[in-house]
Amino acid sequence: MAPSLVLTGARVVLPTGVVDDGRVSVEGTRITAAGPAGAAAPAPAGAEVLDASGHWLVPGFVDLHNHGGGGASFAGSAEDVLTAVRTHRAHGTTTLVASTVTDDLDLLARRAGLLSELAEQGEIAGIHFEGPFISPCRKGAHSEALLRDPDPAEVRKLLDAARGQARMVTLATELPGGLDSVRLLAEHGVIAAVGHTDASYEQTVEAIDAGATVATHLFNAMPPLGHRAPGPITALLEDERITVELIDDGVHLHPAALQLAFHHAGADRVAFITDAMDAAGAGDGRYLLGPLEVEVSDGVARLVEGGSIAGSTLTLDRALRRAVTVDRLPVTDVVTAISANPARLLGLSDRIGSLEPGKDADLVLLDAEFAVKGVMRRGEWVVTPQLP
Repeated sequence: MAPSLVLTGARVVLPTGVVDDGRVSVEGTRITAAGPAGAAAPAPAGAEVLDASGHWLVPGFVDLHNHGGGGASFAGSAEDVLTAVRTHRAHGTTTLVASTVTDDLDLLARRAGLLSELAEQGEIAGIHFEGPFISPCRKGAHSEALLRDPDPAEVRKLLDAARGQARMVTLATELPGGLDSVRLLAEHGVIAAVGHTDASYEQTVEAIDAGATVATHLFNAMPPLGHRAPGPITALLEDERITVELIDDGVHLHPAALQLAFHHAGADRVAFITDAMDAAGAGDGRYLLGPLEVEVSDGVARLVEGGSIAGSTLTLDRALRRAVTVDRLPVTDVVTAISANPARLLGLSDRIGSLEPGKDADLVLLDAEFAVKGVMRRGEWVVTPQLP
């Protein structure tokens, strides 16, 4: 069967590197070929050929940690969830895990039921529970009154409510029940993420040995690195079993801290995330993050009471552009961190995360300045490219 679409001439980012004059063929929902244009057979008769010269072609982005966008949050109705998902899709995020924030446990369980239905329909890639099992010392934009120790029975309650769609739980693993909860999550194939934690270096090592594999937004909501008390940051960066989340929005991290983490962990152990809240793609104003009121000014979200950073207004296309143009990271490394690594963590590397034959046709077309010019998800254009 002839491919339904051939994109040619772009700089294509493949797992093996950048092909300057590349070609990607799509049939239905799948990629059928990806490689140098000069080595490919002529496009079969009847195929639509799109000349993408002067552009970049990269795999769809995968966001592990996202609370909403487009003025809507994942704490709302099904339509709110879809509004947020579609907002991020338009910015290149073709796979997204919906993150919750701390709330009443029964309410979180009911919310998990709604989100699991949308995951079963393929709209989201699962659920990330951020809270309530986090430290009051490092609560960030979470309601302290609703925090609780990570009792494995209560963790199990949320997993059951998610009906197999729980993908990650962020825990302060030093709290009572923390290590047992990490073991429970590992046994059920759910990512145990160390975050919003006041743990010491030694306590973090224990959590990793118990099965934790992700650092939730490294540096943020955890003790700083000290030369006598290295804390969780050192333990998370030095262990090859840990993938570190980084928020590259110019607000959450000083560029030098991002460079330190990226170069110490290496491209294969970094996952760029947004930690986005409702205001992503929606503009400044007043919003709610869980039960807490947030003021967004000049694109920076902070709690009205206390002024703590309250998530971000980031989209992953902006993260990619900043990582390449401001942080001067290699495009191949950035694409690994924004697509391949999170796909691997989710157990979806056989379907998404790279441009390879047989995988879902999730593609992002970027211009020379790394602005989104086209987004394809499972073979359908979410953002139709306008090319000469």
